[in-house]
Amino acid sequence: MRTYFATLEKTPVGPLCFVGSEIGLSTVWFLRGRKDEKPHTEWKEDIAFFSEVIRQLQEYFAGARREFEIPLLMEGTDFQKKVWKNLQKIPYGETISYGELANRIGAPKAVRAVGAANGQNPLPIIVPCHRVIGSDGSLTGFGGGLEKKRKLLDLESSQRRLL
Repeated sequence: MRTYFATLEKTPVGPLCFVGSEIGLSTVWFLRGRKDEKPHTEWKEDIAFFSEVIRQLQEYFAGARREFEIPLLMEGTDFQKKVWKNLQKIPYGETISYGELANRIGAPKAVRAVGAANGQNPLPIIVPCHRVIGSDGSLTGFGGGLEKKRKLLDLESSQRRLL
C-alpha cells in the first residue's frame, strides 16, 4: 500500500503536512522546520490525494464545519485509541480537563497516562486534542505549541457564539 503526503502552506495555524493511504489519514504535522518532519523517501507527494481533507479543514477554519468526516488510520496502543476516540466526542467549542477525560474512559486515576496519550495524538485538529486543558483552566501541552492551541480554541469559541 502506498503512503502519500502533502503540505498545506497557508492555514490560520501555519503550514500543515498530511500523511495517509487509501485506508485513511494517519498523521497531521504542524510544520516548524524540524528535521524529523521530512517525509520518508518512499512516500509519494500528492496534494490532490488530500483534497477532501483540505476542503474539510478549510470549512473548519471558516467556521462552517464542526466535525470531520474523514477516514482515519490511527495506530497506537489500545489505551491511546480509547483516549483518541473520546477526544472526538468533545463538542466543538467546549473544553474538558485531563481528569474529566480520564473519567470518561473509565480510568480516573490514569490522568498522566491520558495526558501522554493526548500528547501522542497523530491527528491534531481532526481529533481535537486541543480541547483538553488543565483542571485549573490553564492551557497545557500541545504538539503545535500553546499559541496554536489558543488560536484553535479561540476560533471555535468565536464561531460557537454565532450558532
